Amino acid sequence: MSSTLTENVRKTVLANGLTVLTKEVHTAPVVTVQVWYKVGSGNEEPGVNGIAHQLEHMMFKGTLNRPIQFGRLFSALGSDSNAFTSYDQTAYYGTVERNKLKALLVLEADRMQNSQIEPEQLASEKRVVISELQGYENSPEYRLNRAVMQAVFPNHAYGLPVGGTKADVEKFEVEQVQKYYRNFYTPDNAVLVIVGDFQTANTLETIKEVFGKLAKRVRSEELGVRSELAVSVAERELGVKSKNTFTPSTSLSTPIVLREPGAGRLLQVVYPLPDANQPDVPALDVMDYILTEGRNCRLYQALVESGLASEVTASVTSLRESGWYEVLVTAGSKQDLKKIDSVLSSAIANVAEKGVTSEEVEQAKTQLTADVILSNRDITSQAMRLGNDQTTTGDYRYTDRYLAAVRLVKPTDIVAVINKYLTKEARTVGFFEPTQKRITEVGDKPDSAHTTENFSPGAPVLFSEVMKYLPPVDSATDALLVNDGISAASLSLASASVYDTLREHKEDIAQILPQQFKFTNGLRILLLRDNSTPTVTLSGHIQAGTEFDPENKAGLADFVAENLLNGTNTKDVLTIAKVLAERGASLEFQTYREGVHIEGDSLALDLPILLEILADVLKNSTFPLKELELHRQQTLTDLQQELDEPSEVARRVFVQSIYPKKHPLHTFPTEDSLQQIQRQDVIDFKAKHYRPDTTVLALVGDFDLDKVRSLLKNKFGNWEVSGQAPRLKYPTVSMPDKIVSINPVLPDKTQAVTYMGCTGINRYDPRFHAALVLNQILGGDTLSSRLGAEVRDRQGLSYGIYSYFQALKNAGTFVIEMQTSPEDSTKAIASTRQILQQIHQQGVTALEVETAKRTLISNYNVSLANPEELTDRILMNEVYELDKVELHSFTDKIQKVTLDQVNQAARELLHPDQIVVVTAGPSVLVEKNQY
Repeated sequence: MSSTLTENVRKTVLANGLTVLTKEVHTAPVVTVQVWYKVGSGNEEPGVNGIAHQLEHMMFKGTLNRPIQFGRLFSALGSDSNAFTSYDQTAYYGTVERNKLKALLVLEADRMQNSQIEPEQLASEKRVVISELQGYENSPEYRLNRAVMQAVFPNHAYGLPVGGTKADVEKFEVEQVQKYYRNFYTPDNAVLVIVGDFQTANTLETIKEVFGKLAKRVRSEELGVRSELAVSVAERELGVKSKNTFTPSTSLSTPIVLREPGAGRLLQVVYPLPDANQPDVPALDVMDYILTEGRNCRLYQALVESGLASEVTASVTSLRESGWYEVLVTAGSKQDLKKIDSVLSSAIANVAEKGVTSEEVEQAKTQLTADVILSNRDITSQAMRLGNDQTTTGDYRYTDRYLAAVRLVKPTDIVAVINKYLTKEARTVGFFEPTQKRITEVGDKPDSAHTTENFSPGAPVLFSEVMKYLPPVDSATDALLVNDGISAASLSLASASVYDTLREHKEDIAQILPQQFKFTNGLRILLLRDNSTPTVTLSGHIQAGTEFDPENKAGLADFVAENLLNGTNTKDVLTIAKVLAERGASLEFQTYREGVHIEGDSLALDLPILLEILADVLKNSTFPLKELELHRQQTLTDLQQELDEPSEVARRVFVQSIYPKKHPLHTFPTEDSLQQIQRQDVIDFKAKHYRPDTTVLALVGDFDLDKVRSLLKNKFGNWEVSGQAPRLKYPTVSMPDKIVSINPVLPDKTQAVTYMGCTGINRYDPRFHAALVLNQILGGDTLSSRLGAEVRDRQGLSYGIYSYFQALKNAGTFVIEMQTSPEDSTKAIASTRQILQQIHQQGVTALEVETAKRTLISNYNVSLANPEELTDRILMNEVYELDKVELHSFTDKIQKVTLDQVNQAARELLHPDQIVVVTAGPSVLVEKNQY
């Protein structure tokens, strides 16, 4: 199971110091471009905490050469683009069709040295960042982690929140951010990573042309950022010991205790660890898998199986200058944190005293290695791994060396690292004790009163403005579009697509469609061979979703799905977990409204084992009472936490305000309904709804088609079916006569979450494709859409705002979601309604439609390069019983959408004065949200 991550990777360093990593992967006509800067929150100081994150936001605001929101340019290219800030780096990435590679390079080079950081834009984006931070503040887990990390690293920026603090962000000045940008956004402090379908020699010439002219900068003393950063990075990459090495603080003798509003008790334990290049890191990661990965792990057995905790998670963080091991435990109902901490410490001490078995170590090593391989199948993930390795450790080949070291880990190494690092003296402990009463229900009386704020959204950015600043793309596509009779407006985008490619290769269509089979029991199978990696992706659907939940036993469908792996006639829960873990395979069942989604993956050689377990649990699950009761307690704890989250409360109230009682979409689990569920209910539901004739399985990966078909027939051919499958009739739901406003109150939350919308369309509606184009223009992208450009980008009222048509088989909902500061919610909602009114009455423009179509087509093409997204797309096309060529004809249907169809959809589907608006957050909302 050797990693192929760095196979064919070429490293080039330009004269100006820019490190370039290129890797050709010719499995799909797409390419990812990423720029990683070797500076992050780990280089900050108190007082300027969050400046790296703030600059990341500003990098989308435009440049001297292109004074336009870069999100609009990325959207016009059809690029799946984003960015993130971490401890050791800040990264920007985009994945596009291959003919747009140079365009992305031009944009990244432009903003590397020409970004605009102006007072008005900074003021707006500071509000956005503060909104983002307020969202984090809503989480007790985040607040506990912040307190513990500050105690672990009191004298180093690793103890500061990556995103910053509101107090520091509010004080940022333009000159401060500009100086930070000038000092650290330079070629010699950056790594450019390109992975995908390109030719290395030609691309390197393009890179030299585009980036080679960017000059190194002589850094002056930076303001509020550690001045030795540039030196320390250079020294580290040359193998010289950094001047910035440090020793974490001595642990506190007593736990940090946070008594704050929240819904459940939390325990967090953090142990300092060495930096990523230290030789103990592989053994520490294997140790983590032994302690916390899967049902057989040591801490799950000690804490969750005993009922003390509902969940235990952990992770090893290995960074440039240090690291840590973090364990987070969610306490079970009425369980004492001190007792949990004592059991946790004893379990770890027991491992150190008695050791681990060779079997445990080999299983953990297999899981870890398989996880690395399975998580790096798409080109974006591969580039992420290369960029992270190069900027964190100074060596893009780090993961290969790391996996080689993992293979050498022995049981004695596990005991050694526990004794060395996981000592009581080294750890810092945090308790979160909630102070508010437990929430058991959500809801509020509707308030239909509203006034319209005197606000008029700005005119949409003209498409001609976007085109003026968009770099040219591969001209080879131009001729293709002209020959196809595409309009001049569309031609200017020159966007390649699946649609275009198929016109050139019509004879290949049959070869790239999945093979379809149907067994006599009704089970449908779709198989698509892909030998680009030695892995297999499984996706499945069973028509046994929450729509079938009885009102008084809401949560029953999820009870069944979540307990399938807890035992069969021949295997108990631990045996099933062990069989999967020994091969690093995964299998999960997730319930949603219209079905149960099956997700699985494995290395290619282990597909027979994955299918054997799947068939066994679907046909022979026994639902042991002990496991059901354990799941009930975990679910009750999860519910308690969900009802403390504004996003979940807003979603529940929104859905239940649109769909009346007795409607299949109205029901949500409550404490009472979960307590009502009995084992016999679970058995009966499974027998009634888990049937081969309502099941679809899709497999994409490295396998022999005939062998896999035979294997599936052997495992699933005897799955019996009787009678007719249960059916539901969804009642018609009328629109509200006027705006319905509801404000569930969650005390002491720092951010509000709003859901607004109404009933929508199902997947079979003839307006479906026009609605997708309409939505892309309205809120399909949080930076380039009408909503994003106005509410998020210009006014800075929301960290994230987007819309979507949730078009299911039997129903549909139109939704707009946003997160705002409580004081900004009124204006954000009013602005959103004005934009809805504007599009409803005036429609959109032809150029907006062409841009949206090209974006959707390009994004679709990019998505098919990801094995998991491809498998899910194949699956759902079959679930919806669409034509078998839908996998490729989808882009043709989008291309044929007209301006008239989009504007008709806007008139018929957008109803700004007949919507439900739910804002969950602090009580101030009840007083202020009048719009």
